[in-house]
Amino acid sequence: MIDLHSHTAFSDGALIPAELIRRAAVRGITALGITDHGDSSNMDFIIPRMVKIAEELNSILDIKMIPGIELTHVPPELIKAGVDKARSLGAKIVLVHGETIVEPVAPGTNQAAIEAGADVLAHPGFITEEEVLLAKKKGVLIEITARHGHSLTNGHVAKLAKKLDAKMVLNTDTHSPDNLIDSATALKVALGAGLSKDDFIKMQENAAGFIGR
Repeated sequence: MIDLHSHTAFSDGALIPAELIRRAAVRGITALGITDHGDSSNMDFIIPRMVKIAEELNSILDIKMIPGIELTHVPPELIKAGVDKARSLGAKIVLVHGETIVEPVAPGTNQAAIEAGADVLAHPGFITEEEVLLAKKKGVLIEITARHGHSLTNGHVAKLAKKLDAKMVLNTDTHSPDNLIDSATALKVALGAGLSKDDFIKMQENAAGFIGR
């Protein structure tokens, strides 16, 4: 199981990175993206520390930590600059907090994230066909999520992505230890979204591209 979306005590998660990685390994996760919530106020604090701890842990553990950031509630006009800044600071994966239906995310966030070339558009809510087609063109992965609330639109997201042959990824958006899941549970999330086992395998292959970046 590869999971590209999780949070630590550096934003609103419960654990420090080392403990989260340990608990993920016990669940059978082979690679974990740590992508704390960020904007221009804290990226220069978070990302270098995540890069440092990833270097330390990846040199001795079998599980791989992928240091990144999730740009969260950033105004659409500032997302491109945020993506560029995150990468300049060493982020190996950049997510954008998409237009979930359970938070007041600014309209236009999905479009701006895709145009900016973010790696993953997280929980994109009622994403449009035009946005999915653009994500396909730009190589942006569209997230199917195990996170409560955000997962309410998984069926819609999966249906459009399948219809338009856009690439997807399945993540947990972990904030606390009980949010971590194993591959069997992840498969159930995919099936519940109307996807197949083959689709789940493809999503894991898409995620594997971030290991060793």
